[in-house]
Amino acid sequence: MAAMTSLDLNTLKPMANAVRALAMDAVEAAKSGHPGMPMGMADAAIVLWSRHLKFDPTDPDWRDRDRFVLSAGHGSMLIYALLHLTGYADVTLDEIRNFRQLGSKTPGHPEYGHTTGVETTTGPLGQGISTAVGMALAERILNARFGDDLVDHRTWVIASDGDLQEGISHEAISLAGHLGLNRLIVLWDDNSIQIDGSTGLAETTDVLKRFEAAGWATDAVDGHDMEAVDAALERAKSASKPVLISCKTIIGFGAPNKAGKSSSHGSPLGGDELAAAKQALDWPHTAFDIPEDIRANWLAVSETGKAARGDWESRYENASRREEFDKAFVTGLTPEAAAAMSDWRKTLAAEKPDLASRASSGRVLERLVPVMPELVGGSADLTGSNLTKTPDQKVIQAGAYRGQYIYYGVREHGMAACANGLSLHGGVRPYVGTFLVFADYCRPAIRLAGLMNQPVTYVFTHDSIGLGEDGPTHQPVEHLASLRAMPNVRVFRPADAMETAESWELALSHKTGPSLLALSRQKLHFARQDDGSENLTAKGAYVLRDAPDAKAVIIATGSEIGIALEAAETLAGKGVPVRVVSAPCLEIFLEEDHAYQNSVLPEGLPRIAVEAGLRYGWDAIIGRDGGFVGMTGFGASAPAEALYEHFGITADRIVEEVKARV
Repeated sequence: MAAMTSLDLNTLKPMANAVRALAMDAVEAAKSGHPGMPMGMADAAIVLWSRHLKFDPTDPDWRDRDRFVLSAGHGSMLIYALLHLTGYADVTLDEIRNFRQLGSKTPGHPEYGHTTGVETTTGPLGQGISTAVGMALAERILNARFGDDLVDHRTWVIASDGDLQEGISHEAISLAGHLGLNRLIVLWDDNSIQIDGSTGLAETTDVLKRFEAAGWATDAVDGHDMEAVDAALERAKSASKPVLISCKTIIGFGAPNKAGKSSSHGSPLGGDELAAAKQALDWPHTAFDIPEDIRANWLAVSETGKAARGDWESRYENASRREEFDKAFVTGLTPEAAAAMSDWRKTLAAEKPDLASRASSGRVLERLVPVMPELVGGSADLTGSNLTKTPDQKVIQAGAYRGQYIYYGVREHGMAACANGLSLHGGVRPYVGTFLVFADYCRPAIRLAGLMNQPVTYVFTHDSIGLGEDGPTHQPVEHLASLRAMPNVRVFRPADAMETAESWELALSHKTGPSLLALSRQKLHFARQDDGSENLTAKGAYVLRDAPDAKAVIIATGSEIGIALEAAETLAGKGVPVRVVSAPCLEIFLEEDHAYQNSVLPEGLPRIAVEAGLRYGWDAIIGRDGGFVGMTGFGASAPAEALYEHFGITADRIVEEVKARV
């Protein structure tokens, strides 16, 4: 595509200075923030937004828009200034004035869902560029499925030195190169400054060679030479690989005493320096004042994008697969998938198979993948262990994106961020897999998925000491507690094949946050006795086995349900009737009303929780005086049966805990 506008440099330079001025003024008013990066990248940003980026502020979510990711989220005033000046209704001048204030649309770091035009939440360095890989991959997947008429756009990123130093970026960059994502273009703000000072204090990597080794094309320009930036962007759009453009910039450009120094990175310039910078930039205007001619030039920038949207809408209206295209962007369980799951639950109720929950999950996917073409899975080199790929699931590869499965390699960090990008882009419903113990590698991206309300599904297998001989390095003990502590994240630990199916159904029905499935390596006995017509997991916890005049309640999850049922039988034989409650998702249960919670866990009855993890978090369910049968430290290397006996996660131990309280 040719340059989107023909604005000359004499027009562009004052427009870039408007971005600098707003950034300086907003940070000064807030008395906190990062002025240096927006001041340094304003020239490159104006070229990108005015001549290459495809967007329309009047319809900010149209599906074939380009995606712009400010991975250097600390420089948030860059994107806020750009959104304001191009006419995004959310980002008014008052919002710019209220930068970093409670309730404003201009928080310290860009937040998806909070500010229109922000495609992903950034700030944790490395996450933005890695999420952008997922966005670029989603574009290629949907393009392969629906063609150029409906899907034909790019993903643009502005990344900092810090983004490229973070380990996650190495994983994502490698994956993008391997998959040949040539619609991904990264502008590196190569200013050689970070908080501690010069990047030379900690970094001597030849970044361009690193990207080239990962399968990228590279370019290098003076980031303040607009014509050179424009030419580099034009070259990038015809590349056969993802592209990194080194934009050599001066942080704090225009500030006489702080330009090129770390002092302009994360603090206001100060009144004197701000005034001197405006003088150096020939910007004689008062704080937050943008002259009408410059504002008019900025608003004109979006006109080309409006025309592009209009052309796309014409193609969309006449598309033969329009209904199918729309359906791909609807979040939730499709009617076909809901019907398949309903039938599968009834089959399970009739057959009552004893299966490891990871195997049960694989069986569920065999039903879902054929009827949900938007469902795209993957694993971090553990496909055969996570059982995340069905026999007929086609693999996505460079140049062959018409598939539903991604081999991520040993890249848990990058995989989880990529999944966020797939979800944020729309049209793809991602799930990813690894061992539960390696959820630690995914944690920053999971946290962002929760913060951004993204319905990513994580298949975390080998969920306890039950994995056996691999030992404590691979046996998660603290992970369930720590993941449950994360806001807006649902953690499912199903007890049998039925609960596994129900958990998948709930995960894919959920629209406002991620879901984690903690699944067993070892075989689990089928525990349910109902007909499968109702999804009991939908309540979070429910009565699995009851007894008249119960004296206590045993609450268990996952593989420990079998042990709890065994203990209940023993106690019944001793004249101590107990209720057994299965609690596959504590988050959902705690959202239920008190009437339901009390119906499951009656007031006054002793409560004993059983889970092969740590007690942290369980006191909200069982109280400080409740009993707990589980782990108190790390595991060990041995067969699973020996480990359960060694750590006292047994029916006999449960019996002791109950008898001590009745």
